[in-house]
Amino acid sequence: MFVVELTYTAPLDRVDALLERHVAWLEEQYAAGVLLASGRKNPRDGGVLLAVAPDRAAIEALVATDPFHEGDVAEYRVLEFAATKTAPALEQYREQLPA
Repeated sequence: MFVVELTYTAPLDRVDALLERHVAWLEEQYAAGVLLASGRKNPRDGGVLLAVAPDRAAIEALVATDPFHEGDVAEYRVLEFAATKTAPALEQYREQLPA
């Protein structure tokens, strides 16, 4: 599982100019089963994505297609972790540590 932290590198007017395309991109990722949650950080200096993918390379390739990345208005920090405990609603994403 991955936590992707976006930090805006451009003024909010440039971010907002790409927001509609970014939201459409998010919807595509939800439909594809990649995103589990997303939202703005508070204060509004970026956002956070909770995602599932086969590996880090897949997440990094996906992030490169985000309109915020393509428009050069955000930088991304990708954190990978093993979700060994989950809420019941996320049980299908629970992982086992290697033996």
